[in-house]
Amino acid sequence: MTQRREFLKFLAASPLLTNYSAFAQEVEQTLGQRLTDPSEVINVFEMEAIARERIPPAHLGYLTTGVDSDLTLRANRAGFSRFQIKPRRLVDVSQTDTTVNVLGSEASSPIFLCPVGSQGAYHADAELGTARAAAAKGHHMVLSTQSSTSVEAVAEARGAPIWHQLYPTDRWEYTVAMLQRAEAAGCTSVCLTIDLPGGRNTETSAVLAREDTRVCASCHTGQGKPMFEGLDMRGVGLFDSAMTWGVISRMKEVTDMNIVIKGVEVAADAALAVQFGADAIWVSNHGGRATETGRGTIECLPEIVAAVNGRIPIIVDGGFRRGTDIYKALAMGASAVGIGRPYCFGLGAFGQAGVERVLDLLNRELLITMRGSGTPTIESIGPDYVQDAGYRVPRGKLGMELL
Repeated sequence: MTQRREFLKFLAASPLLTNYSAFAQEVEQTLGQRLTDPSEVINVFEMEAIARERIPPAHLGYLTTGVDSDLTLRANRAGFSRFQIKPRRLVDVSQTDTTVNVLGSEASSPIFLCPVGSQGAYHADAELGTARAAAAKGHHMVLSTQSSTSVEAVAEARGAPIWHQLYPTDRWEYTVAMLQRAEAAGCTSVCLTIDLPGGRNTETSAVLAREDTRVCASCHTGQGKPMFEGLDMRGVGLFDSAMTWGVISRMKEVTDMNIVIKGVEVAADAALAVQFGADAIWVSNHGGRATETGRGTIECLPEIVAAVNGRIPIIVDGGFRRGTDIYKALAMGASAVGIGRPYCFGLGAFGQAGVERVLDLLNRELLITMRGSGTPTIESIGPDYVQDAGYRVPRGKLGMELL
């Protein structure tokens, strides 16, 4: 870790980066000052640096990995540089409103907490810390099938309805059992993940696992995830490679939860999701850990918005680290924006308090952008406030915070 910090210091000071001052600034912020108070953390990048020093290497690898050469992981960040904000002036922004309502779920902010599995690997607070932070700040939360904590306990800690993310097993009766358990726990929507029909190649995770000298049995007891309690998962695959669009109607037959299709990246699939009865679309490439497309989700968003044409809500995740990133997605037509790694960095660094700090930072940046752009409400943010510049910073110049 010391060598890594020294390398980043060298990059930040290099004359080769004089034309990339913003990049150099973000590099400086990833150097990992030894802060003990989350309120002192100034942005998500600094929180990441602290988390990288506190989360065990193998667990960090699981959290930060992309697939193959991590090109899509970096593309998620780099894609934001393609789009520019067009601010308006002399608008009354003295009163602001960031509340949203998506499929009946109200939240004080359009920043949703994405489903991230195994949060107990990052901090003892695990998903309960995340849920309590979401409750404290009024944010909506989606729980992973692979959660370290039961859906019932998380729903109770959140104190409001949450959504459930579903990996469709290749045993339909198991899928139904998980759907009905989530609904009984109070979940109002299920986010069906469709982007992993054939597994994935997580090389960064494998590399960092080599650096971990701990005995795996110290934290892996062999017990399954809480969502699988009562199910014999031996030989059962989490992903049904035979699944087609008809699964939406099958799910609607066994649950009253809204069906959100998570993992859409192209207009044709967005149109099919609407055609087959999806209640919402979640634009996602699994944080760059599904297929190595080399395409950022923010770049996928315009064609999907056009295909949906306002008929159902659209959520997008992937690479969001700044309030300006969130603003751009909202201006391009997203109803809400999901973050995953950022709040997990906060969790790994400081537990629940770290999650709350990440949410505070991003909301502060979003509000600054809203006021500075002349848009006091979420509803006032529209396509006139963003433009496609047709240029993206080369991946080698942006995204070093993902090293």
